[in-house]
Amino acid sequence: MPVPRRGHLTHGPRKLCYCETVKNITVSVPDQVYRDARIAAAQRDTSVSALVVAYLQRLAGWMEEFGRLEALQHEVQAEIGQFRAADRLGRDEVHDRAVH
Repeated sequence: MPVPRRGHLTHGPRKLCYCETVKNITVSVPDQVYRDARIAAAQRDTSVSALVVAYLQRLAGWMEEFGRLEALQHEVQAEIGQFRAADRLGRDEVHDRAVH
């Protein structure tokens, strides 16, 4: 097996490259959670760190989507605020529209 170059790790036939700055974090979890995470990572042929990164990326995506939906909600509510009861159709007019 070739010797890994600086900044590269080898794991089997794949080479992983740390091409961006990474931050180390410390997380305390119960022993059983740690064991289950290691098993899940092994089943996926990855590491616990990679699982955590994937989870945090999904979390960030959910937060971004939440912000987008919240802005859309405010936009829709602002439009709804422009309606008046007088603008609504009467009961007879609604039934007439349904028939035609």
